[in-house]
Amino acid sequence: MQLSSSEVARLKAALSDRPPGEFHFPEIYGSGWEELWIGDKVKTGRAFLNAVRSGVFPGVEDTGRKAGGGRLYRWRG
Repeated sequence: MQLSSSEVARLKAALSDRPPGEFHFPEIYGSGWEELWIGDKVKTGRAFLNAVRSGVFPGVEDTGRKAGGGRLYRWRG
């Protein structure tokens, strides 16, 4: 699964509203995350991780750590 161009744009907008620092993906995904089926959460989270690793989200890095129930990312702003 890959993120659609509209999803990428929405997530980039959410990131631009955040101060620099660490975050969990659901924090930028926004409303609707809790309504997703667990399998869809896993697929969407994996698609975001792959997009981060491939440079789709400049300024975001994978910390390689998990805490509080999920992977931590760092937004450099």
